[in-house]
Amino acid sequence: MAIDGQNPAAARRRPPKFELVAESLCLDFVNTLDNRHAEKQNELLKRYVDLARFGEDTGTLDPHLVDTLFTLSQESPEEAERALRAGVQLREAIYTIIWAIVNKRTPVETALFTLNQYVQVAAQHAKLVQRNGRFEWQFDKLPNLQAPLWPIARSAADLLASDQLGLVRACSSKACQWLFLDTTKNHRRTWCDMKVCGNRAKGKRYYAAKKEHDPDRRVRRKRSR
Repeated sequence: MAIDGQNPAAARRRPPKFELVAESLCLDFVNTLDNRHAEKQNELLKRYVDLARFGEDTGTLDPHLVDTLFTLSQESPEEAERALRAGVQLREAIYTIIWAIVNKRTPVETALFTLNQYVQVAAQHAKLVQRNGRFEWQFDKLPNLQAPLWPIARSAADLLASDQLGLVRACSSKACQWLFLDTTKNHRRTWCDMKVCGNRAKGKRYYAAKKEHDPDRRVRRKRSR
């Protein structure tokens, strides 16, 4: 069952802000902390508007609702800040659980408890609807600053309870390690994005091989002994 509105191609008013390569809403959300395992992390959810923009980019929020949330966040900055902190808390709970599974460890109970709290709240704002011969989750289109979190929590719950959980991978680039769902036919996808991390790795291998077969380099190495 699909999450209603999860359509990145949906009409939007602003250019895309986020790179959506995970093929899973909740995993794309986890990836909003870039360079997670590096010394200097890159937080992509700096302000509440970033959280709302994620909803717009993924198609889980209607652009008109996003406009309303922008206005509401300016009128209630403290409430917007609480919603942003809640988003980060949800993101880190999902990450903690999924990262443990990817590394074949037992997920932390506190993270699962936190996720369940958000899942239960999301359930209060969701209903099943029939559209084009299939069933989808549809979330309330309310001017609620935490509305962006409801489909994300549901996505995480659906993934954890599905047969696709075993297809979650981490990008092979140690500088990246974004999470993604490997839906390729042979399940051998290695990179979060071949055009970025894949090409970067190929370039490094090419450069290393070129240095190794550089005759001038061998001469320099001989002289330095």
